[in-house]
Amino acid sequence: MTTLKEILENVGGALLIATNLVLQPLTRSHYRRWGATSEEVQRTLPGDERVPNPRIITTFAITIHAPASEVWPWMAQIGQERGGMYSYELLENIGRCQMHNADRVAPAWELKVGDQMRMGPQGYPVHQVVALERGRWLLLAGADFKTGIADPLPQPGQTTYTNYAWVFYLDERPDGITRLITRTRLDYAPRTFAFKLIWEVFTDPIGFVMTRKMLLTIKQRVEQQTGT
Repeated sequence: MTTLKEILENVGGALLIATNLVLQPLTRSHYRRWGATSEEVQRTLPGDERVPNPRIITTFAITIHAPASEVWPWMAQIGQERGGMYSYELLENIGRCQMHNADRVAPAWELKVGDQMRMGPQGYPVHQVVALERGRWLLLAGADFKTGIADPLPQPGQTTYTNYAWVFYLDERPDGITRLITRTRLDYAPRTFAFKLIWEVFTDPIGFVMTRKMLLTIKQRVEQQTGT
């Protein structure tokens, strides 16, 4: 049953999306590097090489008071058919994403190379796991909506493509604290006004709000589990 707290959180999420859509010329430089240090923004991460000339780069980060081994199981089970996206579930389900955010770890849900990470039922955006280092990082690539197979990398001279990479990276510090860093890189063609509207005016600010909530929820789940 949906609680009042969940309703208020989702209303807040909707307001944050609306604010960023309206004010993005002012907020874009902030939200594209939310929580990340300058070093983290500049650091090379797995998957950067897949999108060498991105139109959009985002780097988000959050501190979790737990070792990486405690964060990985939650991070590695994201997806509509697994642990959910840990984001604004009510907003996602208004869009018929059929999402449910898990409050437990299920080993059977852990993503492996070749698996699909769905953001909704068949026909909704889907990503494929193209590489990972278990316990350390997980790399997703944008995939064909029908097949769930990662889109091929664009070839020289190709005029129509979408090239998208999304990495989750765990940077464990000596004191047992972990920085969860997530980065997206996107390139697309043709670079028309319509595609700019889709990717940069709408998808970019909305993606920030949903991903921010995801990171906050993962932090909450992990720290509750570990008692930190």
